[in-house]
Order: sequence, then structure tokens, then C-alpha cells
Amino acid sequence: MSTRSAWLSWTTLAPLAAIVVLAFAWGHHPGTFAAVGIGIFLVGAVLSAVHHAEVVAHRVGEPFGSLLLAVAVTVIEVALIVTLMLGGSDTSALARDTVFAAVMITLNGIAGLSLLIAAVKYRMAVFNPEGAGSALMTVVALATLTLVLPRFTTSHPGPEFSSAQLTFAAVASLGLYGIFVFTQTVKHRDFFLPVSTGPGSGSVDRPVSGPVDEDSDGHADPPSDRAALASLVLLILGLVAVVGLAKVESYPIEDGVDFLGFPHSFVGVVIALLVLLPESIAAGRAAAQNRVQTSLNLAYGSAMASIGLTIPAIAVASIWLDGPLVLGLEPTQMVLLLVSVIVSILTVVPGRSKSLQGFVHLSLLAAFVFLAINP
Repeated sequence: MSTRSAWLSWTTLAPLAAIVVLAFAWGHHPGTFAAVGIGIFLVGAVLSAVHHAEVVAHRVGEPFGSLLLAVAVTVIEVALIVTLMLGGSDTSALARDTVFAAVMITLNGIAGLSLLIAAVKYRMAVFNPEGAGSALMTVVALATLTLVLPRFTTSHPGPEFSSAQLTFAAVASLGLYGIFVFTQTVKHRDFFLPVSTGPGSGSVDRPVSGPVDEDSDGHADPPSDRAALASLVLLILGLVAVVGLAKVESYPIEDGVDFLGFPHSFVGVVIALLVLLPESIAAGRAAAQNRVQTSLNLAYGSAMASIGLTIPAIAVASIWLDGPLVLGLEPTQMVLLLVSVIVSILTVVPGRSKSLQGFVHLSLLAAFVFLAINP
């Protein structure tokens, strides 16, 4: 069997095996050794999901590929949040903490790592500032409407929206996200395509992993409809397994967090890191292939989908949820969000980035993680 056939076979078996493990592990509190074994299947599901996402992305083309992965992960993430809020106790701030963690991980972690990889490998990371700027602008508007304003409204005591305000925020979030998707995929699709840096720049356009270039035209041939459909099914199974196994792993993670003396809210950060791992790997691989715009599409698109889909879903679920729904950020979180927005704007405006920008973003992510441990 060739290396390519072995890799394809492995990526086919990994999500299926992870689903089987999830079926047996769901609802149980695994011990240390079981948690390590589940973690291995979790990593396998993540890697296979990245592969199948790239196959589907190559079939449908950009920016549809990165949009598909961002929405798929976020839809399952929303389901996980709602499940935890329905079945857990003291989850009033779970949605806020999860969405904020996703925003910080995407704006600073995924974007920063992608910029650093491309800048180190090709000297400069080049992207379209019109596309990246449009996405960043929408993320900032969504984050302000849903995470900052609840701290300052007066209709309801505490950092919460009233019913009317929550309904408005949900409708506005869906509207903004829908308008952006239309802009990205129809109206101005060319703004979100990878930028060609031209000859002599030291960069080379490389196809995503997947089909070979059989007609020698310099581009990888897209997979067949059958192969793309199979990858789409396996991608969905892989993402379900990733989120489900992350939920199973939350029990030993909670034990570990309590043992280390970290705040209980840090569990949400760890799970957000696990859930966003497929997008992080996909964005890093795209940056290594000098497709930084694709990486930023994934980063900002994930942040946008996390807010634009989560808040409306939570607004609907709040009809059946008991207790308060805290959405307003704490002062420290607002400062981190403000600095992240300012740095992101300064990064996006020139349309190209040095490794310095990547380091700055990653430093902000490190500050977020550290302050989540030591608030």
C-alpha cells in the first residue's frame, strides 16, 4: 500500500473509531488511564478532520472551504454549550466565557500563529486588507454588541440583557453574520481569496493536501464529487467526535483544574482550545503554504461564527434555561479585548505582516491564558 493510500485509510478510520469510543465513553467519568486513551482518539479525530476539511475546501474553493469548517465547528460547539447549560449547575457565565475564549483564541492564537509561520517561512505574510479588514470589523461589532454592552445596560441588574435586549442582540448578530457571509461568498468573494505575491518574492503557491496535479497545469486537481461527499461526511463525524470527546474529557480536566487550584472557569478555556484545534491546524498549514488570507478567513470567520451563531442559540435556549444568563465581560476581559482589537487593526491595515505581529498576538493569547489561571 502506498503512503498516500495509507494516509487516506487512516483518516477514514480515525473519525469512525473516535465515534465508537465516544459512544462507549459518553456519560461516564473516565479515570486517568482511560482519559489518556480517549485523548489519543481525540487527537486522531482532530487530524483527520483537518485533512477532510482541506479536501472539501479544495473541491468547493475558497472562501467556501474555510467558511464551511468555521460554521461546522461552531454549530457543534453551540450544541455542546447548550447541553452543558441544560445539564449543569452554576453555568450562568458559561456562554460568555466560552465565546470570549473563542474570540481570544482566534484573534490572537490562530491569526498570530499563522502570521508568524508565514513571515518566518516567506519573510513577509501577505494578505488582502480589504477582506481581512471586513471580517475583523464584523467581529468587533459582534463582540461589542453581545459581550461589552451587557456590562453597561441598566434595564436589568448585573451584566445581563433584558429579554428585549437579548432578542435584539440575537437578531442583530444573525443579521450581521448573514450579511458578511453574503459579502464573502457572493458580492466581494475576490477580497477573501489567497493573495499571489508574484515572482521573485520567495513565495510559491502550493495546493492544499489532497489530489495530485495529473494534468500538469501547476494546480492540484480537485477531488471528485464522490470523494468530496465522503470527506464531508467524515468531516462532520470527526467534528462531532472532537466536541463529544472534549466533553467527556471535561471531567478529568475539571479534576485536574481543581487539583492545580485554577478557577473553575478555566475548564471552558481548555475545552475551547480543544474544539478550535482543527481550525488552528488547518490555518497553520495554509500559512505554511503561503495562503495567509485563508488562515485569516478561518481565524476571523471562526470568531464571527462563534458569536453570530452562539448568542442567538443561547437566546432561544434561555426560554428553557433556569437562572441568569451573564454575557457582560469582566473589566480585565474588556481590556484584553480592546488591546486585541487595536493590535488586530494595526496588523490588518498594511496588508502584510512581519514576524513581530505574530509574536505580539501570541503574547496577548499568553496573557489571556495566564489571567484566566490567575484572575
